[in-house]
Amino acid sequence: QVQLVESGGGLVQAGGSASLACAASGQTFSTYAMAWFRQAPGKEREFVARITSSGSNTAYADSVKGRFTISRDNAKSTVYLQMNSLKPEDTAVYYCAAGRYSFRGDAYSYWGQGAQVTVSS
Repeated sequence: QVQLVESGGGLVQAGGSASLACAASGQTFSTYAMAWFRQAPGKEREFVARITSSGSNTAYADSVKGRFTISRDNAKSTVYLQMNSLKPEDTAVYYCAAGRYSFRGDAYSYWGQGAQVTVSS
């Protein structure tokens, strides 16, 4: 069992930066691929970024490529999402997830409670 707790985010102006962290409980964090998803009001959840268990490989949605960076620290059982050049359309609740390395949400067994990111224009 893995419990995930997100922190960070908040209100930021367009063009600004924000960061999210997701702390995991348990001793098996380093065996899981991790990902960030987001869900905007009235929209379906969408993939944002993923990282392999070792951190050696990452992948991003086209909409955030070049602006967002996912990273992890297995010693701290934490995955991060650095978000730069934020746009109003990045406004959403962001969720971290643990599971298999995939862009599909159903590949991830464990989910955090979500963290709000609001980008004002």
